[in-house]
Amino acid sequence: MGVEEPQPIPNSRPLGPALRFVVAGLLVRDGLVLICQRRPDQPMALQWEFPGGKIEHGESPEQALARELDEELGIHAKIGSRVTHIRHNYRHGGAVDLQFFAVPSFEGELENKIFHQFKWVKLEELPDYEFLAADRGLIRDLAAGKLL
Repeated sequence: MGVEEPQPIPNSRPLGPALRFVVAGLLVRDGLVLICQRRPDQPMALQWEFPGGKIEHGESPEQALARELDEELGIHAKIGSRVTHIRHNYRHGGAVDLQFFAVPSFEGELENKIFHQFKWVKLEELPDYEFLAADRGLIRDLAAGKLL
């Protein structure tokens, strides 16, 4: 008579959405904030967002944002304090852990390397643009003058 090894019980719960860790910069100059529009060929095409991107393994959020701003806009940014932190689950299944940082200054001329377009807008005009769903609560707070 042999002893049977217990078999693992499969987890019947579906896995949650993959969580991506992302940073974004709030570049403010003369009462205007920089917003960027996704290209037509990207997911969530032509929606507006703040510049930034994924945090790579081994990077701090600040290091990731500085790298992303260089890659996307060709600038060397001074990363300031964290303004807010949001976790958002998209309806299509993706999830983001998103940290927004103030960017009080930068060196270099803005160069559009990846966006459909970018522009400087007044904070109170932000709700006039179609932003990514994860950003919409922040947009309301910025437009109301609550964060910057």
